[in-house]
Amino acid sequence: MHKSCPKCGQTFEPELGFYYGAMYVSFAFNVAIFLVFLFILYHLLGEVTMAMMIGVVAVVVLGFLPIIFRLSRVIWINFFIRYEGPASRIPRKAEA
Repeated sequence: MHKSCPKCGQTFEPELGFYYGAMYVSFAFNVAIFLVFLFILYHLLGEVTMAMMIGVVAVVVLGFLPIIFRLSRVIWINFFIRYEGPASRIPRKAEA
């Protein structure tokens, strides 16, 4: 990952450990995935064993891991840094 945006110069890690909060966003996504697949399996099969649930969730979560990782970081940084428009329309920020 770049340290800052190549177009506008916005730093992607404003402080050390900034993205620890993104773990909570990622956890929320994973819980949502668990609940959705639990609901689907319950309606398709009627009885869902722990092994089935672990297997399905492990495969789905590992499959979506790159997407969930990036999406949780994007959501987390958007809580703290306001979108200012296209990079071509804003002044370049000073690099630290």
